Amino acid sequence: MNKTIVIVGGGPAGLEAAAALGSSPHHVLILEKEHETGGKLKNWHHLFPNFADAFEILKSLEKTLPLNNPEVKYDSNVCKIEQMDGKLLVLLNKGEKINADAVLLATGFDLFDAHKKEEYGYGIYKNVVTSFELEEMFKIGSFPDHLKDGMPKKIAMVHCVGSRDKKAGNLHCSKLCCITGVKQAIELRKHLPNSSVYNFYMDLRMYGQHFEELYQEAQEDYGITFIRGRVSEIAENSEGSLQVKAEDTLSGRPMKMVFDMVVLLLGMTPASSTTPISVSLGLPRTNAGFLSPLHQHIAANETCIPGLFLAGTCREPLSLQESITDARAAAFKIIEWLKLKDNN
Repeated sequence: MNKTIVIVGGGPAGLEAAAALGSSPHHVLILEKEHETGGKLKNWHHLFPNFADAFEILKSLEKTLPLNNPEVKYDSNVCKIEQMDGKLLVLLNKGEKINADAVLLATGFDLFDAHKKEEYGYGIYKNVVTSFELEEMFKIGSFPDHLKDGMPKKIAMVHCVGSRDKKAGNLHCSKLCCITGVKQAIELRKHLPNSSVYNFYMDLRMYGQHFEELYQEAQEDYGITFIRGRVSEIAENSEGSLQVKAEDTLSGRPMKMVFDMVVLLLGMTPASSTTPISVSLGLPRTNAGFLSPLHQHIAANETCIPGLFLAGTCREPLSLQESITDARAAAFKIIEWLKLKDNN
């Protein structure tokens, strides 16, 4: 008997899960809160560690939609999910109600709000930008007018903004900021070959395949400088340059340097759109605020709610590759669960 599977979120994990579920006889419905699918991937330019074109990756994920024929509802915010008569009732902001036999949460993540780190001057000084904004500059192939004409010549990149930071309320490691900083530093040198780039880091966590090699390439082939130091304050000088104060944690000495531009590498935080869903179901969260699976090791895609599953970065920081793999695993678990339910 055909069932209805609702996927909340049309980002990479949601799209891949829909593709994996396409071979099943069930009706698959994607609920996307924006007017198009793709999540944050659609705003990205190149992906680490091999500088793959993000647009091409997204098109590859989206091309399966007409093949597997899932239904997609755009501009659809899920405000609540309730358990009812062995099913899950999904309530949308438009007042629509959908009865689902299984629901997959693939709601993604938010980026840390850099305004919360007032000492870094984001939103105050025009030459302090975020890694997300820098990626958009790469995508359009241009810097703002005040940064053109050979500028910026000296650039600082600040790691772990909103991660591993007790003051910001986030003790977790976002896992991907380090490699993003390395990748973006190389792209800056490609766009601005006469510039110099400095990365201020707590410690570099090059955990993935080819990550360490890219870090070495950044130093040896592009002359990027890495400083093990925690930035304490950024202030604008009278001529518009930016003074960065930091502690060199290797020497234990304070330091001051002047830059034309500062890039804040933002950490990943739980998606705000997930909050009303988790509250309505009483779904547990991790210490970092992400959705908690039934068991971290052996049931990472399942929850304590029958028929409710998780995929991608709604449960923890993951790379794109990991999110896609996780989505396939979640799709398998859903099909397996529906079969067991039918047999019972």
